[in-house]
Amino acid sequence: MDEASERYNIPMDVLKEYEAWNLGGSAGKDGQADRFDDSDLEKLSLIVTLRDTGFAAEEIRTYMHLLREGSCTERERMHMLDKKRKDALNEIHAREKQMETLDYLRYEMKKKGLK
Repeated sequence: MDEASERYNIPMDVLKEYEAWNLGGSAGKDGQADRFDDSDLEKLSLIVTLRDTGFAAEEIRTYMHLLREGSCTERERMHMLDKKRKDALNEIHAREKQMETLDYLRYEMKKKGLK
C-alpha cells in the first residue's frame, strides 16, 4: 500500500478505506501499485475528490456503494451532492456574515480615530 500511495499520490487512509469497503475487484488486494487498474484509480480519485469537498468517510462509503449499483442510484447520488453543496453554501454565507461584522467593527474603531 505504501508503494501505491506514493506512486499515485493517494493518502494511505483512502487506500485502506477503499480496501475495507471492498470497492475494487482483485486489483490492489496485495497493496502493490501495479495491481490497481484504471477502474480502481478512477474510484480512488473520486474518493479523494469527495473527501476534499467535505464528505465524511461514511458518506463516501455510501456514495461509492451507490455508484457501484449503477445508474438506478443517480437520483440518490445527486441528492447527496446537492445536500453537500447546500451545506457548503450555508457555510459560505455564515462566513460572509462574520466578515461583515468584522468590517463593521473595524469601521467603528477607525471612525473613532483608533488605528
